[in-house]
Amino acid sequence: MRRSRKVKILATLGPASSSEAMIKSLFQAGADVFRINMSHADHTLMRELVRRIRAVETELGRPIGILADLQGPKLRVGKFANGKEMLEIGQTFTLDDDPKPGDATRVCLPHPEILVSVQPGHRLLIDDGRLELRAVACDGRSITCTVVAGSRISDRKGVSLPDTDLPVGALTEKDRSDLDAVLAEGVDWIALSFIQRPEDLAEARKIARGRALILSKIEKPQAVLRLAEIIELSDALMVARGDLGVEMPLEAVPGIQKQITRAARRAGKPVVIATQMLESMISAPVPTRAEVSDVATAVFEGADAIMLSAESAAGEYPVEAVATMSRIAQRVEQDPTYATIINAQRSEPEATGADAISLASRQIAETLKLSAIVTYTSSGTTGLRAARERPQVPIIALSPVVETARRLSLVWGTHCVVTEDAQDLDDMVNRACRIAYEEGFGRPGDRIIITAGVPLRTPGATNMLRIAYVGAEGRGGA
Repeated sequence: MRRSRKVKILATLGPASSSEAMIKSLFQAGADVFRINMSHADHTLMRELVRRIRAVETELGRPIGILADLQGPKLRVGKFANGKEMLEIGQTFTLDDDPKPGDATRVCLPHPEILVSVQPGHRLLIDDGRLELRAVACDGRSITCTVVAGSRISDRKGVSLPDTDLPVGALTEKDRSDLDAVLAEGVDWIALSFIQRPEDLAEARKIARGRALILSKIEKPQAVLRLAEIIELSDALMVARGDLGVEMPLEAVPGIQKQITRAARRAGKPVVIATQMLESMISAPVPTRAEVSDVATAVFEGADAIMLSAESAAGEYPVEAVATMSRIAQRVEQDPTYATIINAQRSEPEATGADAISLASRQIAETLKLSAIVTYTSSGTTGLRAARERPQVPIIALSPVVETARRLSLVWGTHCVVTEDAQDLDDMVNRACRIAYEEGFGRPGDRIIITAGVPLRTPGATNMLRIAYVGAEGRGGA
């Protein structure tokens, strides 16, 4: 099944899309990777979703990626005697360690790490920013605040701390349990929520031990400030605009999205744009014009993937949302300005043989108008390098490792095929030509360019280019 676009679509599974039939329909509509949100899925449901995705993968014969999104630390206020309270702007309100039910003057904040970290002047945003408090006095056990904006507070509402660097890691006990469970099921990507610093990735990497790749969700100001360090230690990034828009001024988010996308592209790391991309399609069969423009902007920017959250997880039109997103991406990539914009953002290759090969393969393929770039990749690194160049021609990534093909399903422009390793150079050419022919990328008489490492089956040794003709019935010829 060949996609007619290069950007990938990440669809979240949920109550509206958990059946095997629906997962199949979503994939056929255009979803390339499926997200399991561990904030809502227990281990039993997660295992069943993985089983269903793999069953669809087997039926359709295409590698499908699975991303498990860990919940991360959820910071919430305690409960109120009346369930909720109305506050007034300018009044004093206190957050403390007293477990008694709250009232109009105070409430328990059962997170000692917050009580000892917040300083006078820091903002505390409650209920996704609907209530803003500003700390005026802190003693380690309570935070006395002034109400700056908003008026309503109720039981167990979330707390965001845009000005405070908390001395806690990104993994909670729940996350550690979830991480062990999803790794045991063989998921391909792990998304880490609410990271603040590069050190937050260390524990997850130690537990994963390469069994899954790590995607860092950028949703806190502290992470934006240390973006370069976080990119270096991550396998991919996500611009999580929902929480980012709570903790930072809304008007700053579009610029930060571009900053993160371009930094990830320079580093050759996949980047996903997420949150509210087609939000109105939760309850409507068509999106707003503004949402269409939002999706188009992410595609023009060269993002590797664009994500649906509640639209596919709990919406009334999950298949339509995926199909709509796919059509938008296809149309953008056909726009006359698309190639110009993508080329203008292309980064210089690193001074390595593999990067030089990837650059040369793109330039040759575009100059000679070849049908495809075929890259043999065991670990996925060569496929990532090919995608970093953002070539105008398709990338066919051939790998003997099914896990590699699944991971590359998140990466821009890569059409992944699981195949046995080539036995020799002739077999390598013939196999590449045959697969290009069978997958619909080349007809007899077309030419493709092949990149591989010699000696064969040596990971990370990409050092060879070969131009080949697709012969009759897909046979290869030099």
